Amino acid sequence: MFNERNHFEVVSQSLSGQRAIDEDTFSSVAVLAERLERLKRTSSMFDEITFSPQAEELACCEMISALS
Repeated sequence: MFNERNHFEVVSQSLSGQRAIDEDTFSSVAVLAERLERLKRTSSMFDEITFSPQAEELACCEMISALS
């Protein structure tokens, strides 16, 4: 589907208004969130890394839509 760079670009473009927020956006946020969690499990060096508030909001919207 997407490579690592594309997930970042999809989310970045969605947050900046360059593209619509859609299923690809939510999918990319989910992939990036999972990758960040894996990094955090491998080393405490990554513990303080978080998404921006805007990306966190997208992640929450994705979880809500998945539950609906």
